[in-house]
Amino acid sequence: MLKKRVIACLLLTGDGGGLVVQSLGFHRRLPVGRPEIAAEFLDSWGVDEIILLKIDARGPGDTADPELVRRVAGRCFAPLTVGGGIRSVEDAARLVRAGADKIVVNAGALESPALVGDIARVYGSQCVVGAMDVRRLDGDRLRVFTGGAKIPAHLAPEAWATRLEALGAGEILVQAADRDGQGQGYDLDLTRRVAQAVSVPVIALGGAGRPEHLRAVLTETGAAAAAVGNMLHYTEHSVAVCKASLRAHGVDVRLSPSDEHGAAGFDADGRMVKRPDEALSAMRFEHHPKEVI
Repeated sequence: MLKKRVIACLLLTGDGGGLVVQSLGFHRRLPVGRPEIAAEFLDSWGVDEIILLKIDARGPGDTADPELVRRVAGRCFAPLTVGGGIRSVEDAARLVRAGADKIVVNAGALESPALVGDIARVYGSQCVVGAMDVRRLDGDRLRVFTGGAKIPAHLAPEAWATRLEALGAGEILVQAADRDGQGQGYDLDLTRRVAQAVSVPVIALGGAGRPEHLRAVLTETGAAAAAVGNMLHYTEHSVAVCKASLRAHGVDVRLSPSDEHGAAGFDADGRMVKRPDEALSAMRFEHHPKEVI
């Protein structure tokens, strides 16, 4: 069985996507820093993949700057996925040449469904991630939205996911727009519905606030991966801590052999428990016997 993945989602704004931001409810944004720096840290902390999403694309062709993608790709070894403003095979080609391993297509697929197949025919289905922003209208009714999750597309997410797979998407990225920046957990019902509707891997996005939320979406919905945005920017080694917590609860994720995060356990909020003072002292001081010549 394939290991579950923890994916970092970096939201880009500004000219060419030169600034990483936190998003709160799709309307409030807080600056984080330069994409290449954020990506380098996340990669060193053990993230399985990095998604760059330009969230303020003003129209066709307003994608992340290929030079920016090239800089990010040069700073990390994790697979790099890029989206936002992609409306043609040429847009995708520029980003792939710059170092993108996969392409995210969202609004472009709604406007021209053939775009998914066009990109897949050139680069293969494994290169195409079909994305959707979903809102819960009243109780159980879920609908796909576009235009920054403001304009209804009058599509059920299960039906649209099935169509994206048929068109050639190799993965589905489903974002619960109502939970963006809330930190209250993923929409498990939405993720489960989409995962049951398709045979390709499903990536859940929107709502992560602590490691427990990742555990729930990865074990209760059929999702292959959990994408995380804001939460990974709050503390150092955030990815490694999340993965150690997941592993402690029986979730099969990739860990480096030397990773000791979480050796002392976790509290109810998924935060690492402080090690005993004796253990910390032993880590700080190392005895070196006197050298005899």
